[in-house]
Amino acid sequence: MENPHAERQAVLLERILKNASACTEMILELNHCVEEILRANASVKVAADLATKYRKNVQYNLAATEHEAP
Repeated sequence: MENPHAERQAVLLERILKNASACTEMILELNHCVEEILRANASVKVAADLATKYRKNVQYNLAATEHEAP
C-alpha cells in the first residue's frame, strides 16, 4: 500500500532542502564578508593596541614622577 501523503511530503522535503541550501550559501557569503572586515580592521587593531600601551606607559611614568617630586 502506497503512502497517500508521499507526494506532498516529497514536495515539502524538496522545499526544505532548497531553503537549507540557500541558507548555507548565505552563511558562506556572510563568513566571507566577516573575514574581509577582519582583514580591513587589522591595522586599526594594531593602532588601538599601540595607543593603549602608550597610555599605560604614560600613566606609569606620571605616577612614578609624582612619587619622586619633592
